[in-house]
Amino acid sequence: MRSVYTRLPGVLPFLALPAVLVAQQPAPQPPIKPEVVALTLKGIKSVDPDELLLSIATGKSHCTSFILAPICSFSKSRLFYRKQYLDHDELRRDVLRIRVFYWKRGFRETQVDTVVADRGTKRVAVTFDIKEGPPTTLSDSISVVQQNTVLSPREVSDRTLLKKGQPLNLLRLDSTVVFLQQRVWDKGYADAVIDTSVVLDSIARSAAITITIDPKWKATISDILIEGEDRLSERTIRKSLTFHSGQLFRRSDLLRSQRGLYESNLFRRASIEVPTQGDSTKIVVVTIQEAPPRDARLAFGFNTVDFFQLEGRFTHYNFTGGARRLEVQAAVGNLFAGTFNGKGLFHDVRTSLGADKARYFAPTYNASVNLRQPWFISSLNELAIGAFGHRRSAPGIYVDRGYGASATFTRTLLERASASLNYRFEITRIEAGDVYFCVNYSVCDESTLNALRGQQRLSPLIINSNIDRSNDPLEPNKGVRGNVEFEHASEFTLSDFRYNRAFGDGAAYYSLANNRVLAGHLRLGWVKASRTTKQAVGSLAGIDILHPRKRFYAGGSRSVRGFRENQLGPRILTIAETTLRKDTVGCPASKAITSCDPNSKRFSDIDFDPRPLGGNIVVDASAEIRVPVMLPTLFAAAFVDGGWVSQRINPTLPRSKAAITPGFGARYLSPVGPIRIDIGINPGRAEELPVVSEQIVNGERQLVTLEQRRRFQPARSGFRGVLDRMILHLSIGEAF
Repeated sequence: MRSVYTRLPGVLPFLALPAVLVAQQPAPQPPIKPEVVALTLKGIKSVDPDELLLSIATGKSHCTSFILAPICSFSKSRLFYRKQYLDHDELRRDVLRIRVFYWKRGFRETQVDTVVADRGTKRVAVTFDIKEGPPTTLSDSISVVQQNTVLSPREVSDRTLLKKGQPLNLLRLDSTVVFLQQRVWDKGYADAVIDTSVVLDSIARSAAITITIDPKWKATISDILIEGEDRLSERTIRKSLTFHSGQLFRRSDLLRSQRGLYESNLFRRASIEVPTQGDSTKIVVVTIQEAPPRDARLAFGFNTVDFFQLEGRFTHYNFTGGARRLEVQAAVGNLFAGTFNGKGLFHDVRTSLGADKARYFAPTYNASVNLRQPWFISSLNELAIGAFGHRRSAPGIYVDRGYGASATFTRTLLERASASLNYRFEITRIEAGDVYFCVNYSVCDESTLNALRGQQRLSPLIINSNIDRSNDPLEPNKGVRGNVEFEHASEFTLSDFRYNRAFGDGAAYYSLANNRVLAGHLRLGWVKASRTTKQAVGSLAGIDILHPRKRFYAGGSRSVRGFRENQLGPRILTIAETTLRKDTVGCPASKAITSCDPNSKRFSDIDFDPRPLGGNIVVDASAEIRVPVMLPTLFAAAFVDGGWVSQRINPTLPRSKAAITPGFGARYLSPVGPIRIDIGINPGRAEELPVVSEQIVNGERQLVTLEQRRRFQPARSGFRGVLDRMILHLSIGEAF
């Protein structure tokens, strides 16, 4: 008989099977968390509710954008709707988070209760019932004690964010200390120490704050050590710094110098450090990692007005040493204009008059060579010289050819704020139809038109100042930008065109909750031509001549978006003689063309071509809100644009025009910048506009103005009219 022990190895697997089966039983699933369909904050009186919501973890289910609210009302797809679920552990922590939030803002007795109410199957509503309680306030103004007086009373007052009677806001107290310390450092006290003392009276619910400033000693820079240089000379690096040995030590100089090193594009990495030194002299260590000195780029794109464009750029950041920058760039536009004109998204830029046909189909170009010398005499100065050539066109307005040279002196005034003086000498020639010169200059005879089309000197002296306090060059959501420019051209500047011109442009950006952005823009311009001399333009002596490039226009993708490019402002209508004569009843060949009726039913608005005249004065303003939708890189936008353009040259022509146009659009944040689609809503109002045509007399073409004006309203009635009033703009980059 076999022993039981000899059978044990075969029996053991079966004996262990129950234990294995028990171990393999599935773990209990955690309970399904209910969806939070409503979240209420009760009792808030002294703080911002949106700011408080950002400080807690519990949230309610919501549509990803208010624009998608109609879709979210019947669809809860994750593409449009974001669900939030209740976590009881986080809910308990949120009670503490709210109390801390209030405590930091001076409300030290705040109490918070929570209520979770059933709202159906696995759906709840959460309420935070907040009892703020009385705040702890400042019994007196903050006392700032300086062991040595280094800050004036005004400097202290401007940087003190807490006043007598206000709640004890610790966030504002910390900011006050930081502002005071930065100001002391900027005066050269690099080792200054600032202490804060807060004395609380719990019974009176009051606080007394004392800030003590010990400036210690003024510090100077004893030496500057450069590490990591390879191709660049140490002299070039030292010149790029805004501080030098023996100078008073200021931390703001270090930050400005570090930013300047990066902006030179000569370095991949640049750090400026000060090792711990407890005396009045400081050794500054500058550590760099050099970047390639050359850069080349090629780009290709299109828009609805200029068709396809090709652009190339070459930059040498250390040309012949000394951080001199050589920039060579060229751009060609209006490519394939004849093929795509008036098709799909592209505007029709043809004109009605036969002599102007296809004038704007030719390629445009812009080429320039610029040499910039930084640190000219001073580290705050820059000198630039350049040469250029171009052929530009404004659809339906003019073709502008020119070449010349320029010199610019720029000085940095403040951080990201500069002023410049520029002189630009240019030989220019305007190519435009007779209509343009006739209606703008009141010059319609052929000999004078030929003289005006000749080469002329356009040589203005320009003073420009700009500031940029925005947080992003491509997609800003905070800060401001501004630019002011004054321009003068006269005999003194060797210019045939004589005028004075002033221009201002500004934008402001505000960051709202949930990554929303509110932006505003304002553009103002004024220009006045001076009387020309006989020597300047021959037979045009004594006429106020203003170069078309110096006029102001409004309407388009970066202006009032309810209008096509340059179409807001005084305009005229042009119509070819052959088209006008097709009304054989109202305008037969035997009838003078000037007496033809442009309002005949045989004509439609598409037979007439609106021509912008430009103006002497422009006011252009916009407000826009941008809201993220679905993806972090996709934004929806709603905007309102308004503009006014007025001309003061020819009293027989329309004097001015103004309009306000709402609209909406979308932005996709691509690596090359925001890809923007905007649809502006045109008012569609009718206008009484002058009509200009042409006639042949003794074999010569003459321009004529019809006796009657046409009632021009291209927007049709009904649903088609709604589509006519929707103006589409497609481009790269924000409108402002």
